Amino acid sequence: MFQQLSHAKVFQAYAEKIEFPTTPENLYDPIRYILSLSGKRIRPLLVLMGSTLFDEEKAALALPASTAIEYFHNFSLIHDDIMDKAPLRRGQPTVHQKWNDSVGILSGDALLVKAYEELAKCPAQQLGALLRLFNKTALEVCEGQQYDMDFELRNDVTADEYIDMIRLKTSVLLGCALQMGAIVAEADEAAQQLLYAFGMNLGIAFQLQDDLLDVYGDPETFGKQVGGDIISNKKTILFIKLKELVSTADAKELDYLLNSDIASEPTKVTKMKALYARYGIEDFAVALKEKYTATAYEKLEAIDVDESRKKTLFTLADALMHRVQ
Repeated sequence: MFQQLSHAKVFQAYAEKIEFPTTPENLYDPIRYILSLSGKRIRPLLVLMGSTLFDEEKAALALPASTAIEYFHNFSLIHDDIMDKAPLRRGQPTVHQKWNDSVGILSGDALLVKAYEELAKCPAQQLGALLRLFNKTALEVCEGQQYDMDFELRNDVTADEYIDMIRLKTSVLLGCALQMGAIVAEADEAAQQLLYAFGMNLGIAFQLQDDLLDVYGDPETFGKQVGGDIISNKKTILFIKLKELVSTADAKELDYLLNSDIASEPTKVTKMKALYARYGIEDFAVALKEKYTATAYEKLEAIDVDESRKKTLFTLADALMHRVQ
């Protein structure tokens, strides 16, 4: 049965069978709400792909781990949205906006507990390894979020610091998802580490692609406002590299743009893009993304399983790196 259905359908069927209590409503309704705003669900699917890479027969045993990853990811989104004061998530009101901050904090906490509840359903012989990896990753994600918030107060963030921040905040969870699937499939340690490295490097490339799309994406396909990072003065890899290279003369224009909003400077995005072009920022960011993508592919290629078994992961990676939204 598992082999005949796509990973997405198998995960959906499993997740829909999980029931949350009906009361207290303000604890469990927000959980049902955030989980209903299904995004790409890349992380739970990576758990299943990581397992089938080594042993298709054991892939069904990875379903609780894939659900734990999905619950953890959504818990972090609820809390991140509160910290960022974000009004929308996946085009809908965020949990704290629909309810309030206190409800968001507590329902997020409950969803994290539910993640551990799912992990406890994994095969007993792998539970120790899964918990160690999951806990390590959870702390790293928190570290990444703290760095991200710290960077908002700094004007000297380096490219290396930014890469490390997105590695912690975003990429380690992709690596964790893949390795958890490999653990359930009883892959050897060397193969697990290669698969983790594939996911981590792919995650960094994924975020760099996001930074590029925000500035250079097609408004018809991007799905959100192009130039949003520029408008909000977000410290992306493009901004950080420009700050590093900008001349004294151009620094005055940059400072002017940073202290302007769209109301006072309607051409802010256009002018910032002109600065990016002057210093080859797009080419730098594309090259950096391709570097991490190439490293990810090398790690996957090095895993000692039949090449045909890697096809799904290569296809997913290609889709992520060439997406337009």
